[in-house]
Amino acid sequence: LTASGFQISCRFSRMKSVVALAFVGICHGAEVTPVQKVLQLMSSMLEKGKKEKHEEQTAFAAYKQFCDDTTVEKNRAINEANDHISVLNADIEKAVATIEKLTGEIAELEEDVSIWEGDIKAATKVREIENADYDKTHADYSESVDALERAIKVLKDKSVNTAQASLLQLKSLDAIPAEAKRAINVFLQQDPEFLENLQSPPEANAYEGQSSGIIEMLNKLLDKFIDERTQLEKDEMNGKHAYDMLLQDLKAQIAQASSDRDEKAEFKAETMQAKADAEGDLQDTITTRDADQKYLDDLTATCEQKAADFESRQQLRAEEIEAIEKAIEIISSNAVSGNAEKHLPTLLQTKASSLAQLRAERSPTQARVAQYLQDQARQLNSRVLSALAVRVADDPFKKVKKMIKDLIV
Repeated sequence: LTASGFQISCRFSRMKSVVALAFVGICHGAEVTPVQKVLQLMSSMLEKGKKEKHEEQTAFAAYKQFCDDTTVEKNRAINEANDHISVLNADIEKAVATIEKLTGEIAELEEDVSIWEGDIKAATKVREIENADYDKTHADYSESVDALERAIKVLKDKSVNTAQASLLQLKSLDAIPAEAKRAINVFLQQDPEFLENLQSPPEANAYEGQSSGIIEMLNKLLDKFIDERTQLEKDEMNGKHAYDMLLQDLKAQIAQASSDRDEKAEFKAETMQAKADAEGDLQDTITTRDADQKYLDDLTATCEQKAADFESRQQLRAEEIEAIEKAIEIISSNAVSGNAEKHLPTLLQTKASSLAQLRAERSPTQARVAQYLQDQARQLNSRVLSALAVRVADDPFKKVKKMIKDLIV
């Protein structure tokens, strides 16, 4: 060989050594058959599926607890709001009835006060008229009494004998003041009976002094005037007392009615304010209750949907796990493992293996498992099983063969 040929031969020998060492090193590190590699893959997927199923159960349990607790709390709040709404409606109805009753009572009291004030005005008007009549009559009586007293005094001072005369003649005597004559005339017109009693038949001795007889008649007339004036004063006193009592009673009734009216008006105002507060509280409570009810309805729908989704996912995961376990059971059977030991020995035990044998490593059982997983994936609509079927169907030593080819190139 030439020098260059020797170098090429040495390089080729070194390349074969590197490839052999790489291949043996890789296989020595693994020390597994392709079937075992598939079993490891499916076992890993099985453990991952069980773990995710458990984690999902844990997460959903916490979410379900939130749903249950929130539902209980919202139902309690809604029930309390409904009870409060019933109480507020009852309070508002009671307030409306109370306001109507107080309005009627206040109107009655105001009407009574108006009537009593009218009675006071009418009684006062009558009292003023009676008092004016009393003052005028009393003044007349007083003037008459004064005139008669002065006339009697004049007659007593003269002490003269006069011819017997009638009372009508007496009225023309110059000794009697004009006021006394006028009072006598008025009185006699009002009481003719008294005049008849005074005009008795004259005495036999018509020439005896008659001053004492005239004075006696004037005294009787004076007593009559005084008696009637006294009776007038009593009547005035009784009338004034009756007026004062009536006025006092009416004012007391007005004061009491006014006090009751003011008290009822104040209570009516308080009731109206309480009614307004209750109506505001009612509206707020209804709004809060409706919001709680809407939140509860939305939460219930969401929780039910998530529960249904959870059950569906749990069912899917259970079926996926069952499919993987079935696949593991198939590929772990004695027939499959025996064929693997017969046809797929580990590379450390193989002395004359070739790349052609590596390409033929996938057994029919492996294809059956891949097909089974693919069928289950379509039936369950499971992307997990579909991905696992693809991975099971692939050549487990694909990366090893690619590495060797790269080294050869």
